[in-house]
Amino acid sequence: MPITQIDVSLNEDEENQLIADGFKKVEGPLNQLPGGNKVYLWYKDETGIQAITRIQFSYSKEMAKALRKASYLQVQKNINTGGKGSAIYVWCYKGSTDADVAMTGLHVSNGVPDETKMVQKHWERLTCDLNQNTGGVWAYLWVERASPVFISDIKATSTWSGYNDLLQNGYTRMDEYTNKFMDQERVFIWYRNTTDSQKAIGDLTLSGQDQKGYIKVDMDVNMGTGRDPLFLWFTKDGNDPVKGMGLIIDKAFIPYQQAGAIATEMCHASSSTGSYTFYLCFYR
Repeated sequence: MPITQIDVSLNEDEENQLIADGFKKVEGPLNQLPGGNKVYLWYKDETGIQAITRIQFSYSKEMAKALRKASYLQVQKNINTGGKGSAIYVWCYKGSTDADVAMTGLHVSNGVPDETKMVQKHWERLTCDLNQNTGGVWAYLWVERASPVFISDIKATSTWSGYNDLLQNGYTRMDEYTNKFMDQERVFIWYRNTTDSQKAIGDLTLSGQDQKGYIKVDMDVNMGTGRDPLFLWFTKDGNDPVKGMGLIIDKAFIPYQQAGAIATEMCHASSSTGSYTFYLCFYR
C-alpha cells in the first residue's frame, strides 16, 4: 500500500505512542552512535489518501528554508538527537508531477553489506548520511515505489536561488554536496525520475574533458576546492536505463561494483571524521 505519513521516535515513550496511532516502524535505527538515543523512522500506509512521493533531509537553515518554501512537510524531530554532528530533519512531499511515484516501502541501511543488498533489489537510495559528521556507522534511507522508476534528467546547483523551481518540477536533491568539505557554495546534484524507460538516461560519467555524444551538466562538482574541474555528463542512448545514483566512499567501492553498480572517482577529501575517497555511482 502507498505510504501516506511518516514520523520519527526519539525514545520508547514516543515509540509506544506511534504504535498506538497505527504507525509501523522502519527497522534499523537512524542513529548508530554509542550514547545516542535510538531514533527510528515510522510510517503509515493507507489506501484512498494521497501518497508521499518524495523525501528530503535538511542539515542547515538554508536547506530547511528552501524545502519549506516548496511546501514540503517537516517532521519536527532531530534525527541526530544525542549525537555530536549536525541536526538533521526529514521532510516529505506529496507531488503530482509525472516524476512523482508513490512510495510503498522504506528501509534504513546500516553499513555497506546492507546497502549492496538494496542495490541488488533496485531500491532508490536517498543520498544523505543520517549519521553525518559523527564518525558513526553511515546510515541511509532507501525507497521502494509503486512502479519501477528510472532517472530522466540530472542538474546541479551551487546556490539556493533555483531550489524552488527544481523541487516544484519533480526533482530530488542528493543531500550530500560534492565539493567536499566546503562551507560556502556547496554543489548538489539533482535528478528527476520517470516511469518511462524510453525517456531514461542510459549512461553517465565524470570528466574534465568533453565527452562526445554526452550532455554536460554545467557545474563543476569540485567548485571552490582547488581540485581540477570535474563535470557530470550523461546520455540517453542505450538500452539499459539508469535506475538510481548516489555518492559513496572508498570502503563501499568494491562491494558496490560487486553488486552491479558502476562507480567513478570524484575526489579525495578530509574532515574531522577522517579522510575519504568519494565516488559517484549508478546502477541499472
